[in-house]
Amino acid sequence: MTPIEARSIPFFDYPALFLEEEAGLMALFRDVGRRGAFIQQLDLARFEAHLAVYLNARHVLGVANATDGLLIALRAAGIGAGDEVIFSSHTMVATAAAIHFAGATPVPVDCGPDHLIDPAAVEAAITARTRALLPTQLNGRTADMEALGRLAVGHGLTIVEDAAQALGSRFEGRAAATFGSAAAISFFPAKLLGCLGDGGAVVTNDPDMCGRMMELRDHGRRGDGEVVSWGLNSRLDNLQAAVLDYRLRSFERVIERRRALAQLYRQRLEGLEELVLPPGPDGDVRHFDVYQNYEIEAQRRDELRGHLKARGIGTALAWGGKAVHQWERLGFRQRLPFTERLFERLLLLPMHMALSKDDLHQVCDAIHSFYRG
Repeated sequence: MTPIEARSIPFFDYPALFLEEEAGLMALFRDVGRRGAFIQQLDLARFEAHLAVYLNARHVLGVANATDGLLIALRAAGIGAGDEVIFSSHTMVATAAAIHFAGATPVPVDCGPDHLIDPAAVEAAITARTRALLPTQLNGRTADMEALGRLAVGHGLTIVEDAAQALGSRFEGRAAATFGSAAAISFFPAKLLGCLGDGGAVVTNDPDMCGRMMELRDHGRRGDGEVVSWGLNSRLDNLQAAVLDYRLRSFERVIERRRALAQLYRQRLEGLEELVLPPGPDGDVRHFDVYQNYEIEAQRRDELRGHLKARGIGTALAWGGKAVHQWERLGFRQRLPFTERLFERLLLLPMHMALSKDDLHQVCDAIHSFYRG
C-alpha cells in the first residue's frame, strides 16, 4: 500500500473506548443515574471488593487518580519532611510529585536495561535519610521486587509501588501492587483497565494502612464522621466505579489480546538489529507482562518517527521525551547516564484494543521499509 492508501493508525484510539461498548455503558449510566448513586455507593464498594479478589489483596480503595493514590499511600506510611524517597527517573512526573507533596525529597535513580528501576542504582542512592522506595511498574511489567525487597528489609525501608501501568502484571506469580506497604493503580482511559475520565485505587494488605488511607481520601474523616486528620477529597466517582466493575469482567480478554499483539510485534521486528524490543510474552519465566505500552529502543529514532507519521502511524515519546530528572525547573541536580542515553532512543508504538492484526502488520511494514528500504 502507498501512504495514501494505508489506513491511519492512531497511537491510541480514544473514541473506540466508548463506541465498542456503547450499549452496555449507556445501560450503566441510566442505572446509576436513576438511582442517584454518585458518591461512595454500592457500585464503588462492589468494584473495590472485586478488584481485591482479582489481586489477591486484602484491601482496595477507589481514589480520584493514581497521583492522589501515591500521595495518600506515602502519607499513610508516615513519609514526610526530612525523608528521602528513591524512585526511577523513567516514570511520569506524577511519581515524583507525590513524593514532593508528601513533604519528602524525591531522589531519582537510573533504570536498567529492562527500563525498570535498577536495584544496584537504588542501593547506591540509599542514605541515612532514605525512608522509602517507590518503584514504578512500567509498561505492564513488574520490577525485580525480590531484589528491592531485600534492600528494603536490609535498610529498614518502606516500599510503596507505583503500579499505575501494571494491573494484571505479575512477578514470580505475585500481582503488581501487592509487594509493598501500599500501591497505587491508575484507571486513566488509556490504561489496561480504564474508565471514562480520571480514576485510581490504592491497595494494601495492612488493615491499619487501609484505615489511614480511607481517612485521607475523604477529608480525614473516620467512618463515624469524626475528622481525625487533614485529608484530601479524592474519592473515585461511583459512576466510574460502575464502569470499571463492568470492564473488569472481561479484563482477562484484554490481557490476552495485548500479549498476542506483543508477540506479533516481536515476530515481525526481532530481525532488525537497529531495534531493541521488550521481552516477548514467554521471554522470562519470572515475569508475566501485560503490555500497557510497547516501548522499543530505536536507532535514528526521530527519523523513524517522522517516517511513520508520514504514513499515518501515530507514535509517542515516553513522558514527552524527558526523564523526570531532566525537567530542569524541578530542581534536580542528578546525572543519570544510562537513562539519559536511553531517552535518546525510546519510542512507543501503537498498542491498544482497537489495533487489528492488519494494523500491526502495517506498522511493522513501515518500520521495515525505513530500515531496509
